[in-house]
Amino acid sequence: MSNLEKVTQFLSIFNGASKVLVVINADPDAIASAMAIKRLLWRKVGEVSITYFNKISRPDNLAMILYTEPGLTPLYKIKKKEFDTFVIVDSQPDHNEKFSKFTFDAIIDHHPLSFDKASYVDIRSDYGACSTIMTEYLKVKKIKPSSRLAAALMLGIKTDTSDFTRQASLKDIRAFQYLYRFADNNIVTKVERAALTQDDLDFLGRAIKHRRIFNNRVFFHAGNITKPDELVVVADFFLTLARVNWSVISGIYQKKLIIVMRNDGLRKGAGKTAQEAFSMFGSAGGHKTMARAELDLRLIRKEIGKVNKKALGGWIISTIKKTAGKKIK
Repeated sequence: MSNLEKVTQFLSIFNGASKVLVVINADPDAIASAMAIKRLLWRKVGEVSITYFNKISRPDNLAMILYTEPGLTPLYKIKKKEFDTFVIVDSQPDHNEKFSKFTFDAIIDHHPLSFDKASYVDIRSDYGACSTIMTEYLKVKKIKPSSRLAAALMLGIKTDTSDFTRQASLKDIRAFQYLYRFADNNIVTKVERAALTQDDLDFLGRAIKHRRIFNNRVFFHAGNITKPDELVVVADFFLTLARVNWSVISGIYQKKLIIVMRNDGLRKGAGKTAQEAFSMFGSAGGHKTMARAELDLRLIRKEIGKVNKKALGGWIISTIKKTAGKKIK
């Protein structure tokens, strides 16, 4: 099916009175993709709102919202009954339990297919970013993106492909080139420079001091945390170390064990490893080079007896070793 046919099919699920809610797990790619949905539906529906459920604390994400889409609404402020059509972008309904509150009419994503029950589904796992898919939607409808939207979509592509060094395709590069002519690059620069807070730096310092390295894999379990995004900062940083090809960073947030995984893309996929190792304890999966797991501590307690800091750190290491063995050495 061509892009024009896909977009035509997508738009056919709405009417002039539709009240649309776009639900995201907010990060640059999801925010930009939701903004593109909003632009596509401009003057075609009665209302479009964007809601998110995750805690946004990374300074670059906060900066992106400030400069591109300040109208995001936290999920707890949303009254579901006020909407009649629901769209999910840059995720699939089984990626997080918060999505289970909705029955989605449309799913647009670039992660590996795991859920396809909706009136409209467009999942392209060969794309590096959902923002690339949305850029193609805009192009085929001959919609010129505003300078803010173009900047947001550029940031979505840059973030999810790690500046075209991770899981990028020619389609991502072409979309970026197209957006470049319209984007306000001052926004891109401001967002990318907002990298760390003082708290992030302190957390990174602890991780550096207490890291554990086995067979070119670096591990750090932080115990209780207040900002899950700090795990991402550390996971990305440790992968820059010489001879480190995997980083596995974890912490407990709101009674869940969160594990963030990164690898260099040269060996077994992070998403597949996370799924094999941890899916029986909660949600787990991702891309070849990046993955995330959110696990139920009660299920882990049944498995290992204790869920203190030392026990969890050791369990994560042993589970990764058992699952991947020499394949991720």
